[in-house]
Order: sequence, then C-alpha cells, then structure tokens
Amino acid sequence: MTSAIRQTPLDTAVHHHAHDFHQIVIGLRGQAEFEIEGLGGSISALSGCIVPANHVHYYAGTGDNHQLILDLPEDALSLTGHQHELVRLFDAPRFFSLDAPLERYLDFVVHELGLLSQQGRLSPLQQERLATTLLGSLHARLAQEAPARGRHLDLAALDRFIDRHLGTPLRVADLAAEACLSETHFTARFREQTGLSPWQYVLRRRLDTSERLLRESHLPLSEIAALTGFTNQSAFSRAFRRAFGHPPSRLRSATPRPLGAPALHG
Repeated sequence: MTSAIRQTPLDTAVHHHAHDFHQIVIGLRGQAEFEIEGLGGSISALSGCIVPANHVHYYAGTGDNHQLILDLPEDALSLTGHQHELVRLFDAPRFFSLDAPLERYLDFVVHELGLLSQQGRLSPLQQERLATTLLGSLHARLAQEAPARGRHLDLAALDRFIDRHLGTPLRVADLAAEACLSETHFTARFREQTGLSPWQYVLRRRLDTSERLLRESHLPLSEIAALTGFTNQSAFSRAFRRAFGHPPSRLRSATPRPLGAPALHG
C-alpha cells in the first residue's frame, strides 16, 4: 500500500473505527470533532490531528466541512529509507496547528492535487513526494527534544501487562500508567530503551503470539485475530504478511498440535 492523499467532507453523524495504517487529517474548511483513544479535540481550517495505526477514533464533521486526509502505511516511501525518522510522528495521537510556512505549503498541496487530478496524472509517486515534504515539515515542528532520561523501564513487567491485555484495544496511555509515567515521558523513554515506538512493540508481540497460535492450535484465523488484538481477519493477514513475508494460512500446511483454550499471558 502506498500513501494516499485525498480531500473529503466528513459525515456529520458520529462514526468510529481503527485501521492498520497511520493517518493525518488537516482541516481545509469548517470544523470536525475527533476523539482518538480518549484524546479529544476539534479540527478547523489549518489545524489537524495525528491518528496512529490501530488507534480507535471517533469522528464527525460539523456542517459544511472539508478535510485533507493522508493515509500512510508503515512501509510507505515517506516513512522508510532516508525518511524513517518521520514515523516518530505517530508515537501517540496529537492535535496541531499549522504555522504560516505550512499554510502556504498546504495551499500548494491542494492546488497540485486539484491540477494533477484534472489532468489524470496523480501517480502514487507524486502523492508520496507531496506527503514526504508535509511529514518532514510537521516532524521538524512537533518532534520532541532529546528524550527524557531516568530509570530504565521494567520491560518484563510491561510484557506481562501487554500479554494480559493482548486481545483488547491497548493504548499508549495504558502502558504509560503501568510504568507510572506521563505518556510523553513514557514514549520517549520507551523508544530510547527499545528502539521502537510503543505501538511497534505491541504489534510485534501480537504477531509473535499469533504465529505461535497458528502453529500450535486449530483456532480459525478470525479467532486468532480477535485474541491477539487485531480489528478483523483482514487487518491481521495484512500485518502478518508484512512482518513474515507470507500469509498466515501458510503455517496451516503443517499439522498443528491441538491446544485447549490458549493462555495469552504468563
């Protein structure tokens, strides 16, 4: 999946979902309300929000509204290679406002999208280029200073907590509370200690557990997806293929050892 940039109004009825790609929403006109894993805020023209992958979010537009939406898979060109640091934008949900230079770049992006769409020349690579510049500019403005230093996190205790709640919609705030830290300090210290964002780490544990269940049980893929915290079987299959290079069904070619009700925690 490549990055996708689109302009759209939001329905005035309240909707909610989660998806396995990151998202940035920027207001172009009118207003919209968002709540991302308990973090609520409003978006009006020239302000926006960051929605990390697998975060349940509620949203609704107000009256005549229009938004610019960027859908960004973890393997997008704008988040990998030389741009890999930009993925830190999605360590946690966040609301933001655009400064004057970013307002001018937003005008350029909207103009380019309209022009290229009319000409039928809006290629995936052009969308990636527009997205990369916007993400780089946001990152430069929103990135934290040097990570807060302090005592090491007890990763073994966090692992036990994650495993006990693997089938539920874990939030960064839940992990931070378990470590007795603010969400901002926890996220910075976690990345410093592990080299991963909290959600990358949780995703890895979800996938490792799902791989074990595929090998050792007869459970259907839909049930394994639910037990390991994926929103549906399709999201599970996409994440599994990205991580292991093959679909989860391939592991079913071997005869599994039957298990009873699987225990997901130590």
